[in-house]
Amino acid sequence: MSHSARVHAFRDDILGDLDATGIAELVAAGQVKPREVTEAALARVEDVASLDAVEHLDPGRALDAADRDATGVFAGVPTFVKDNVDVAGWPTGNGSEAYAAPLARTDSDFVRAWAEQGLTFLGKSRLPEFGFSATTEFMTRPPVRNPWNPAYSSGASSGGSAALVAAGAVPLAHANDGGGSIRIPAAACGLVGLKPTRGRITPDRLDLTMPVKIVAQGVVTRSVRDTARFFAAAERTYRNPKLPPVRLVERAGSTRLRVGVLYDSVIAESDRDTRLATTATAELLADLGHHVEEIPLPITQQFADDFSLYWGFLAWYLSTTGRRTLAPDFDATRTDNLTRGLADAFRRGMRRFPAAIYRLRRTERTYRAMFTTYDVVLSPVLTHTTPKLGYLSPTLDYDRLFARLQAYVGFTPLNNVTGGPAISLPLGQTRAGLPLASHFSADHGDERTLLELAYELEEARPFARIQDA
Repeated sequence: MSHSARVHAFRDDILGDLDATGIAELVAAGQVKPREVTEAALARVEDVASLDAVEHLDPGRALDAADRDATGVFAGVPTFVKDNVDVAGWPTGNGSEAYAAPLARTDSDFVRAWAEQGLTFLGKSRLPEFGFSATTEFMTRPPVRNPWNPAYSSGASSGGSAALVAAGAVPLAHANDGGGSIRIPAAACGLVGLKPTRGRITPDRLDLTMPVKIVAQGVVTRSVRDTARFFAAAERTYRNPKLPPVRLVERAGSTRLRVGVLYDSVIAESDRDTRLATTATAELLADLGHHVEEIPLPITQQFADDFSLYWGFLAWYLSTTGRRTLAPDFDATRTDNLTRGLADAFRRGMRRFPAAIYRLRRTERTYRAMFTTYDVVLSPVLTHTTPKLGYLSPTLDYDRLFARLQAYVGFTPLNNVTGGPAISLPLGQTRAGLPLASHFSADHGDERTLLELAYELEEARPFARIQDA
């Protein structure tokens, strides 16, 4: 891949190559003003407009916010909020063409908590309809493009956020994860994406109403330290007494870990590049002194079938309650082929739903049993490399699209169902020069081990940067 195909906004301005921590330090030291930082970020957003990653931009509100004194670990740092949580006064569209997005009356619970970190919200980032897909593409609107090569997918569902961070428009952005939606776009765009333990981060109200609480809130970043600082700051706002504290992780750990390795999912074998990247990460871990060994899959095809039915339930629920829960003009016939197909599949399999929920809830025991023997489990994030735009398009017929999605998203849903934490790290590249990530899972409440290991791997194999020739 030619480096000239990359789309990014890195330049010699106030933001430079700095991550969120670096920008916050300059602001705290009085070396730059938050308004200058915000103006630079808005200019960068304009530079990468061809990625189509922004759903809603509000420069006036952002500049007004930058002029007010802010406190918090990321005071003065510009960011975007994913368009499936409410920000008062901004529309919440959920990536759907089935209704006109109404203006939110209040901030969501997560946004209210996140704002305490001092961030300046520039607007909202794009996602596929209701976050159901693993690519940020639409029926009639332009897709979000991958800044490493605009012919490729940016992943999903937090694809807009990931594209903006990878392209250098902002140093971190909001993401959430119901089946891999933090980790998948982080993998596609060469970022750090940590899905926390269930209950770690302030949830949104909808997250709490699900029969299996699969959604977790978080961020995508370009550095391990930004992700670590986000979690430490979030813990100061909300501390779950049922989980051990993460606290601020600032360096690699000294403990040598027991690492189990998975290469293939229950749906499909990993492709050549993905397997080679996972092997290279396993070898790096062994070179660093960790004990590494391949382990059998902890789940069967039954898990994939049950999760697919649950996926369909969410689509059915939104389709049947949309006029009440989303907007009075919601029209289910205008949802995309994936949403309609998932909802129809659930209707056909509805009688199996109670048993599927029972089995999904029991999977937590199987997941946690792995960590009686291993400290972390390494796997690919996805079973094959990032596809070109169109391969997972919602304009495809449902059966073909769903088969492709199932084969692609083979690893990440396990952590959502079981509640375990997992992190995507951009440790490799494809033969085409696109990012290729490794996925690490840990026991409930053990984000600290994941972050310590991430620091060690980031130092041992620095992440590729889009701005480097």
